[in-house]
Amino acid sequence: MSENIYRQLQQRLDFYSMGFPATESGIELKILKYLFSEDDAKMFLSLSHKMEMTSSIASSLNQPLKKVAAHLDDMAERGLLFRMKKADSVKYAAIPFVHGLFEFQVKNLKRDFAEMVKQYFEEAFDKTLQEGAEYFLRTIPVNQSIDVTYNVASYDDAVEILKGKPRIVITDCICRKSEAMVDNGCGKSMEACFMFGSMGQYYLDRDMGRVISLDEAIDILVQCREDGLVTQPATSQNPGGMCNCCGDCCGVLKALNKHPKPAEIVFSNYMAMVESGECTGCEICLDRCQMNALRINDEEVAEVNKDRCIGCGLCVTTCDPEAIRLIPKSETEYHVPPASSAEQMMLMAQKRGLI
Repeated sequence: MSENIYRQLQQRLDFYSMGFPATESGIELKILKYLFSEDDAKMFLSLSHKMEMTSSIASSLNQPLKKVAAHLDDMAERGLLFRMKKADSVKYAAIPFVHGLFEFQVKNLKRDFAEMVKQYFEEAFDKTLQEGAEYFLRTIPVNQSIDVTYNVASYDDAVEILKGKPRIVITDCICRKSEAMVDNGCGKSMEACFMFGSMGQYYLDRDMGRVISLDEAIDILVQCREDGLVTQPATSQNPGGMCNCCGDCCGVLKALNKHPKPAEIVFSNYMAMVESGECTGCEICLDRCQMNALRINDEEVAEVNKDRCIGCGLCVTTCDPEAIRLIPKSETEYHVPPASSAEQMMLMAQKRGLI
């Protein structure tokens, strides 16, 4: 019974978001057993991704309301369910592995869990991230890297995204925290992930983040850019979160780096271009690039690999000779993000063949 319930749980999670594929080693089951008791697994399997009132869940399970409410609340406090509080009502929903079970351990992250997740990413989840990257996170450019003559859409402008949020919550990056836990940290900004709306409220309820002002958020964004972090909001025009990621730690960027042509699978509307006559061959841009998309050619000037450039603009902001600039992709390559998170999830499901 024990093994069967965890396999059912794995299969259910595999239908959500990026999925949760099985492995030959069974590391995915070890992760689930670490997080869930058998009773937790049964409760999770009784829910769906749709928010439900506690009373409705208790009724469908034919169990006492008080008992069910206590169990749901306990699971939400351990990052195993999403919980939304409104006035006197509380609703719960099942969550995916990413963004969900993994990120929600940020407050109580332990080394053994970090090691299991690292193994799981290497065995299976990296491939899943490559396959679903287009509709999970998207790359938006550093503001200063775009020529003022270009009209930058608000959904491709990190500051405009922040300005449009009534409340901004900042939290630690689970990826950098996890890598640091296994002695592989990069030393870059830890408090670097923005959460908005009901997701931000969940982080506040569990003491996983704090509310910050717009000015502080912009200051953090500037520091992230100085640290060489790639800004990646969720792939919708009204994202529920926005990460600042490095190629050393970020699960998405690490997975993209393993692909021969990251530019083909990432959601990005810009690419870098070098004015060879202006380049001095200083190599600073090589260190800034998180995708290994730049090299110094035989003429001792920088050259962009168009198959690898994801258009973040980090190389542009540290180029003193101003030899690199970011240009919009052609109309045929230009992407308009899904209008909402619901549409984003639908597109992800379609791409995975689930609907």
